[in-house]
Amino acid sequence: MPSVDAVPSGIRFEHDIQIPLHDGASVRADVFRPDEPGRYPVVVAQGPYGKDPWIGAAYAAEWADFVQRHPEVVENGSSGRLIAWEFVDPERWVPRGYVVVTVDVRGQGKSPGYYDPYSPRETNDYVDVIEWAGTQEWSSGRVGLIGVSYMAANQWQVAALRPPHLVAMIPWEGSCDLYRDTSHPGGILSNRYPVTWWINQIMVNQHGNGDTPYRDRFGDEPTTGPPLSRARLELNRAPIASSALFRPLDGPYYWERTPDLGRIEVPLLSAANWGGAGLHLRGNIEGFVRAGSRQKWLFTHSGVHFHDFYLSHGVELQQRFFDHFLRDVDNGWDAEPPVQLLIRRPESSERRAEAAWPIPRTVWTAAPLTADGRLGLEPGSADAQPGRVSFDALTESLTFMTNLLGSDVEITGPVALVLWVSSTTSDADLFVALRAFDGDGTEVTFEGAHHVRVPIGLGWLRASHRKLDEERSLPYRPFHTHDEIQPLVPGEVYRLDIEIQPTSFVAPAGYRLALTVAGTDYRPPGADGPGPLDHDDPTDRPSSIYGGRTTLHLGGQYPSHVLLPVIPERS
Repeated sequence: MPSVDAVPSGIRFEHDIQIPLHDGASVRADVFRPDEPGRYPVVVAQGPYGKDPWIGAAYAAEWADFVQRHPEVVENGSSGRLIAWEFVDPERWVPRGYVVVTVDVRGQGKSPGYYDPYSPRETNDYVDVIEWAGTQEWSSGRVGLIGVSYMAANQWQVAALRPPHLVAMIPWEGSCDLYRDTSHPGGILSNRYPVTWWINQIMVNQHGNGDTPYRDRFGDEPTTGPPLSRARLELNRAPIASSALFRPLDGPYYWERTPDLGRIEVPLLSAANWGGAGLHLRGNIEGFVRAGSRQKWLFTHSGVHFHDFYLSHGVELQQRFFDHFLRDVDNGWDAEPPVQLLIRRPESSERRAEAAWPIPRTVWTAAPLTADGRLGLEPGSADAQPGRVSFDALTESLTFMTNLLGSDVEITGPVALVLWVSSTTSDADLFVALRAFDGDGTEVTFEGAHHVRVPIGLGWLRASHRKLDEERSLPYRPFHTHDEIQPLVPGEVYRLDIEIQPTSFVAPAGYRLALTVAGTDYRPPGADGPGPLDHDDPTDRPSSIYGGRTTLHLGGQYPSHVLLPVIPERS
């Protein structure tokens, strides 16, 4: 474990600084700054996972795997020993001329108080932190926000409040709509992630938890402050692990934790992971599209959710952006294309710049689903014959597949599915996977942000949540209100508009594209158990309602189809 004395020369370190808050409370921060006197731009992040535990101890398996795959992360100027989970590496930033401020949110780590994640109070605390950082003697008055996951999601929130000293932001894999992105994709409770997150990452680092295994990398004492009784710990945290179950509809609880993106006005770089469907991917795309900022960029990548954040190409991108906006460096950033995409292929990927999102030259292609299991991409396939197919919602699925492709087909953008559905019960959950298979029938999957293997795209919708917000919906991205439950009449047919989260994939000639519809979560080939983002809470999904038989009505008066964003080659 490093110690205060082990902080490299050239970096001045201040530990457990108290930052006063608007209501008389305070939070604790660590400050890393250049040893030379002066005023420097400040990069800030606040989160619940602990500013003090070393990533290599608190997340030993994840860190060991990362370093084994990418040894350069602890080479070329950094030991990696100052990194805390999902905060920037001070050894990469301070020598560049930045002050790094890392903060424990109220109620977590060294910061006393009541922990209420994403709450208005926590967001207002963040305003106080930003204004404190912008007015210190070592500060230039320019503050940028940067961090992964939680520390990206809360950037959308606080930026909408427009703190005066906030100049720019980099939300790296961060959701922005607590209901649609995180809690209830498609109206279905995402139960596994919140519970494991709460137990393994929140409660373990709650302020006053005397049983925490986390140790301060600058002194070896617990990272959670003086111990409190179990009764006091319980009183000092919101019951978030179960709160979503009792709030199945969007409403005030979610609204006050979801920002008005149109109020964001600072320059932003939104970093989205194609493999992050069901948690952060949608938020980064929606945040980019709907933010009010005149200067905004979208950067997409793939793989384990925190890797690119620390790798050289990611850090260089982040620093070029902040150098331009926080330090006035004339580095050409203002000429950067607004959309910088990773285009995935079965065995490789390539980077490509575009002018806008969705890509302006997109050929929106409606591919019908047919009763004989085809997904039609060929001319004339829209004239599908009427038919219907059924599946047992808890044990079966249906897959619709194209013919072997005669040429490469690129799918990059949002995807929308229209299904005409009936059920033997009063509701049905639809789990949808956009997939690809090679000529031998082997599925193409990718390493995801949180899953070992993910398909090209995923989507969800609870049939009783089918009501659309007509003002926010787009032909290629339906937007559901989730404000009332509309039960099904067994046997009656209903139109469902299902959002499949954005994607990018080039299917080579000789491959097939496919769409799978099921009543349970997608399972990658060889999976032997549930995934970390699964939706299988028996209270939310009682088998008496969600264990019926689901029928898809196809062709004729029921033109079920998937709207694909086909990208032609540039002329």
